[in-house]
Amino acid sequence: MARFEMLEAGFGAMGATAQADILFELGMMYATGRDCETDVVAAHKWFNIAAIKGSARAAELRSELSAAMSKVEIATALREAREWMTMH
Repeated sequence: MARFEMLEAGFGAMGATAQADILFELGMMYATGRDCETDVVAAHKWFNIAAIKGSARAAELRSELSAAMSKVEIATALREAREWMTMH
């Protein structure tokens, strides 16, 4: 995940669409196991943040993913998304 971490100085200046697209791709990476282990909690987290930033597709995939997750997994993903949003 480190290579996708958005801590660079210019991230806040990016357009909302670009931010949502990058966050959506992080969700896809974890949902499909592309270049990493599959992690539904991380996928839900990134889809949730992308949805908040305006990605309708991320909202759809987050909903689909939620159907296959336990309540504990969903709660963990929501907490991690909240923490990320607070820090960024």
